[in-house]
Amino acid sequence: MRAERVGRLERIFRLKGGNRLSVILSATQISLRWRPRVVFYEYAAMLKRLEGYFEFARLGTNWRTEILAGVTTFLTMAYIVLVNPAILAEAGMPLAAVTAATCLSAAFASLLMGFYARYPIALAPGMGLNAYFTYSVCLKMHVPWQTALGAVFLSGVIFLALTAGGIRQMILRAIPHELYAAVAGGIGLFIAFIGFQHAGLVIADKATIVGLGNVRSPATALAVFGLILMVVLEARKVRGSILIGVLATTALAWAFGLVHWTPAAGGFSSLGATAFKLDIRGALNKSLLEIVFVFFFVELFDNLGTLVAVTKRAGLIEADHSIPRLSRILFADATATIFGSLTGTSTVTSYVESTAGVAAGGRSGVTAIVTGLLFLGAIGAAPFVGIVPQAATAPALILVGSMMLATVTEIDWKDPLVSVPAFLTLVMIPFTYSIANGLGFGIIAWAAIHLATGKFRRQDWLLYVLAALFLFRFVYLTVS
Repeated sequence: MRAERVGRLERIFRLKGGNRLSVILSATQISLRWRPRVVFYEYAAMLKRLEGYFEFARLGTNWRTEILAGVTTFLTMAYIVLVNPAILAEAGMPLAAVTAATCLSAAFASLLMGFYARYPIALAPGMGLNAYFTYSVCLKMHVPWQTALGAVFLSGVIFLALTAGGIRQMILRAIPHELYAAVAGGIGLFIAFIGFQHAGLVIADKATIVGLGNVRSPATALAVFGLILMVVLEARKVRGSILIGVLATTALAWAFGLVHWTPAAGGFSSLGATAFKLDIRGALNKSLLEIVFVFFFVELFDNLGTLVAVTKRAGLIEADHSIPRLSRILFADATATIFGSLTGTSTVTSYVESTAGVAAGGRSGVTAIVTGLLFLGAIGAAPFVGIVPQAATAPALILVGSMMLATVTEIDWKDPLVSVPAFLTLVMIPFTYSIANGLGFGIIAWAAIHLATGKFRRQDWLLYVLAALFLFRFVYLTVS
């Protein structure tokens, strides 16, 4: 492009007979005339390079699909901006600061996953671990929240060390691929169960543990409408069906006055109350090493389970059951936990709601990048995050959960050596409200049955080590 412009200037110079002023004027006209085109071509070339980096052609995706998928993922997990601060505030942490830390850590982690690992996996402070942080560690054990943050930091450092040493990769490869399929199906049931709860279709019952909610409730009826709309759009192959359903249901909720929205605190200025307040030295106390271990253990297998579920749903697992760029994914996850502890929040982990973005067509890291940018914007817009009601996002979780059950067809249900561990994994994830627990039951059952039937193989030694660790955790450690 530059050579063409130089050539034109030389020709103009000869035509003008060497008149310097006329050459300058003509060059200026050419520059003004060609500048928009040059900018356009440079912009197009940059987009092409990015499409190559994110492998759009191989994955069969495009910018529109990836952006819509990123927005979908954000909408299904934006509740964490309100819920995580509310839980951690009970541990004595400043609400506004934790809100900002939640958004910032989710943004950093999702952007890192998108740019570096190039996967459509969004991250944020994990549910379950934030409850353990507050209710078990800070309130029950009377550990200051600064020290608890130090324990989260140390668990992240252990993650990073194991990733650098290839141990986490070995653990993932040691798990039988049949359990991968069970994990993906179990997470499908798990997020569908969460969706049913948010929709008000399933409620707590003292006699039967769970029961049917009030189907005459306007919010429940709205959620059912949203589910039907999404299914119809999905059946008609409408791009962005889940996002359209969420937005349409949100609009109806506002129109009928069903949104009870309370502005949340936040903003960068409030971050100073928790940023770098962690007490690492206090967390190194021998009596607190159990806390570090629990943070590490639960996060390790929660993350692995989510990773397997999202990559299987997106069709990104290779024929030999390996996951490309696995080390990068695990590095991003470990770094995110460390970053989260430094900003002032509990363990940051991969979110199963990422499957909503994948169901919307997301296949590359651009999906996670869009989600991360929206979380970054949520720091300043925290008061408006709650404008999307749970009745609008619940149908998305139910629909995606139903889609994820397709993986159970990969399990040989006629072979009890496979079917029993797979079944335990499948049902214990939603029953115990924990991916790690479900995977733990599956691994223990797999190891015990194979040992009892003489099917033990030396090359599976790591699987039996994992089974022993899970057994130790279930017997001696109780996670709230």
